[in-house]
Amino acid sequence: MIRGIRGATTVERDDAEEILSRTEELLREMSRANGLEPDHMASILFTLSPDLHAAFPAEAARRVGWQFVPVICMRELDVPQGLSKTIRVLMHAETLLTPTEVKHVYQGRAVMLREDLDNDVNLGG
Repeated sequence: MIRGIRGATTVERDDAEEILSRTEELLREMSRANGLEPDHMASILFTLSPDLHAAFPAEAARRVGWQFVPVICMRELDVPQGLSKTIRVLMHAETLLTPTEVKHVYQGRAVMLREDLDNDVNLGG
């Protein structure tokens, strides 16, 4: 079964290395929390809040060795009161986990986006 797995993280500034390292950290945690290998992944969608321009977060997937996972980056909607300096991820992966077993991972200030989720895997500064 293909499931959608959500995640988000934040950065302090519009800096390429910070965007890539925080995204890499998020991808590793999403994969670990859900027992996924690159062969399980169908695709990954990334969005950046409108105030981030320094890097394509999809490059982080290549940095962790996911060379054959299709990825694409998009701009998040510019909504008033939207969370600034945010990178969001929607990973499509083959898994036997049920929707209630899937672990969505929110790190940094992004934990406020889904305070209803189990925060045990929602680690990060």
